[in-house]
Amino acid sequence: MLNLTLKTKDKIDIAINYYSNGRDEIVIVAPGWCMTKDSNAFCEISEMFAKNFDVISFDFRGHGKSGGMFTFTAKELMDIDAVIRFVRKSKYKKIFLAGFSLGAAMSIIYASKSRYIDKVIAVSAPTEFDKIENQMWKKEAWGETFKKFELDRFASIRPYPIPLKKINPIDVVGKIKVPTLFIAGEKDPTVHPWHTKKLYEKATCPKEYKEYKDGCHAEDLFLHYEEDFSKLCTDWLLK
Repeated sequence: MLNLTLKTKDKIDIAINYYSNGRDEIVIVAPGWCMTKDSNAFCEISEMFAKNFDVISFDFRGHGKSGGMFTFTAKELMDIDAVIRFVRKSKYKKIFLAGFSLGAAMSIIYASKSRYIDKVIAVSAPTEFDKIENQMWKKEAWGETFKKFELDRFASIRPYPIPLKKINPIDVVGKIKVPTLFIAGEKDPTVHPWHTKKLYEKATCPKEYKEYKDGCHAEDLFLHYEEDFSKLCTDWLLK
């Protein structure tokens, strides 16, 4: 695995983990808010995808080893774009986006605008940022947060203090042309499953929807249902 730094169009450093195995297809893994490429969960997710594909996992601005401040989807499309521009130099035959939570929101928005994405996996994607329930006082949310607690990760988070205008995934999901897999958790306390179901219903591309019974949020679906989740995502990308 290579640790590299890319530069966005607005001059922000984006840190990536590049799993280069000589494959001709690559998965771009986009973590959500408060998660990083080096968190235990996303190291495991990247290694899972690396069994069949080249992989890049990265830190959005305001997270981990990347620069800048996190704007909650207002400017992070430039972070994904920096990764895609880097990937295109290697002439991969197919480029896949696998986003989690707000990473899924940004993957949907980016795929609606780009002609370089071949498939999308959107895990726990919200319809729009302002409608995220984010009920962090619930035991379901606190329990999962404490299980994944990593001090260095939490200490690295730098949110932008002023709200900025955002694109809502629900407003652009119908523009996606490539196959998209929508995944939700039935008991997600942060992004309730109706968000992902509504995005799935409005999408006009080839699509599938999977809801995990008793499942929680984003990367927790991988951690709790690793074998099934891995097979679902891998089969979707390979078919």
